[in-house]
Amino acid sequence: MSKRKTIALLNLMPETTHGNNIARGVFGQCDKYGYNVAAFGSMTPLAFYHQLYADGERMIYDLPDYSSFDGIVIDAISLTDQSVPEFPPHLAEMLKAAKCPVVCMGTGIGEHKVIKSSNDFNLREICRHVVCHHGKRDIIILTGPKGNHEAEDRLTIFLDELEKLGAPVPEENIVYGNFWYDCGTALADEILSGKRKMPEAVIAASDHMALGMIDRLVKNGVKVPDDIIAVGFEATQEALLGEVSLTSFESNFTKTAADAVDYIHSIIEPDVPLQPYEPQADKIFHPAMSCGCEPDLRRAAQAFKDALYYRSRNYTEAELMDNIDIGLLMENYVSEILTASETPDACMENIYHNSYLTLPFLNFGLCLRTDWLTADNSELDGYTDKMILAVANSKVGDLNYHEAERRVVFDRRIMHPALQKYTEKPCVFYFSAVHYSNRTLGYTMLQRELSNKHILNLVFRNWLRNVNNALQMLRARNSYVMLSIRDNMTGLYNRRGMYESFEKMQAAAKPADRLFTAVIDMDGLKYINDTFGHNEGDYGINAVSKAAQQSAREEEFCVRAGGDEFYVIGIGSYADGECEKRCAAYLAALADISANSGKPYPISASIGCALGDAGDFDLEELLRIADEEMYRFKVMRKKHRLS
Repeated sequence: MSKRKTIALLNLMPETTHGNNIARGVFGQCDKYGYNVAAFGSMTPLAFYHQLYADGERMIYDLPDYSSFDGIVIDAISLTDQSVPEFPPHLAEMLKAAKCPVVCMGTGIGEHKVIKSSNDFNLREICRHVVCHHGKRDIIILTGPKGNHEAEDRLTIFLDELEKLGAPVPEENIVYGNFWYDCGTALADEILSGKRKMPEAVIAASDHMALGMIDRLVKNGVKVPDDIIAVGFEATQEALLGEVSLTSFESNFTKTAADAVDYIHSIIEPDVPLQPYEPQADKIFHPAMSCGCEPDLRRAAQAFKDALYYRSRNYTEAELMDNIDIGLLMENYVSEILTASETPDACMENIYHNSYLTLPFLNFGLCLRTDWLTADNSELDGYTDKMILAVANSKVGDLNYHEAERRVVFDRRIMHPALQKYTEKPCVFYFSAVHYSNRTLGYTMLQRELSNKHILNLVFRNWLRNVNNALQMLRARNSYVMLSIRDNMTGLYNRRGMYESFEKMQAAAKPADRLFTAVIDMDGLKYINDTFGHNEGDYGINAVSKAAQQSAREEEFCVRAGGDEFYVIGIGSYADGECEKRCAAYLAALADISANSGKPYPISASIGCALGDAGDFDLEELLRIADEEMYRFKVMRKKHRLS
């Protein structure tokens, strides 16, 4: 059976109230139409105080193959932060690959279709509540950044409705902020200092701004709601948790998101009737203490329950798996377990066994760059063409492992094998960045049924931070190990690394395998050092090393045994003529490097090879034979030059 149509959702901070509203709209409509959803989202704001970390989060938008979807929905309300002006053009450039309908919510990115926010009724209700119910007319409006589409739209509606209600707002009572706590605090400071006259009411275009103002006023003796009332917008959980709970009105972004899916549906399946989302207008108002209305105690109690940090539980196992909260995450020592992993294999096993903290899921996958462990920090930019499914935990299929020998390597463009399969019910596939600071290591995929009420939350975000830190600690450990077994100049194994690698190679050998060795010695190093300088001598050493790597088989390894001496070592299936063939291949590779170097001196080396009998893996003996062959070659070449 062919797989379902898939709609991509590009959003931001899915755990927030806004993120939840967007997800509900997209997921609800896709569930109706039988579509899967692939959700790609940064877990932090675009502009974040730890900007390098935010840069690492943003790499998740570079992952998708935008040409592979049946439709794309973009939460442009969140993804057009004016403090990160380079991001929307970057996203617009990537979206050029799309071959499907692309819809932006709130504002445009590139030339794509825009579905405007549907908050007109809700915002006007805020004004009516303040003026008609409470009789306030001296009002300050606190909105978002000047020029921001959402800030300006909300302000325009507020001003229009208040004018109609006979409570026009003078220009000096319009305050621009940033939708966050600190600008509410700044407004409170102006009121407290006398710089701004205290109004009867403040209407805030976001809950967070109102909460910041209330907190500062109350701490300085102002009585809310007796001296001033405040009303917010979006009905966040935080609105219920302050010393003075905040009256707030819900946004209608759920409908905006649903309308975006309906637009795509009308294009990709025009013969299938629309099933429009119907908002519940009677549930948008949430009274609380900040305006003097009777608080919604049931809703407040639920918010406090959700915010509690539980240290002990009496859940059954089934209930526990459906109630994983931040307390469970913190109390199970997952950070210590993951960061204590001594080896990559141990770490993958620990991630596998602790992935239950991301339940419920159908499939969980940790996908890593092929070079995640060994690449330099400067190389960890984006995703490799091939990705490793390093950990797979499935409740419905056969992808269930953490062992290295079972790991699947796949083309990055498919994003995850599960995304390519038919699902019994419509599902969401959450993709989240795995990184350390701005260094990309990979990503996770979490698959749930669309009908599942759980949306990515702070438990998942903080669990993923622990995974990020554990992987980076392994990289740090590995770099120290590499320093002890690798030559710093060439990157080849040193003698210690040689013996460790040979031990593993020998353990995996088959009885019929043969040991191959090559000994290489650079010619004329002293002449180059004395005549052209030691930097040029180092260049020659690296050239000899490069030729060894180019001519070696994939399963072989190279060693810098001394100053200008190198080994190539392998165990496998070798024919009797291997030595002659390999000597010729090495000399040809080095001659090509020398000819294209542009150096005023030739780069050459002498080589000798040896091949053991089946099952005879005496490394020292075969290196001795190869060394004699190399010396014989060097003497012969010297005689040839003199003749």
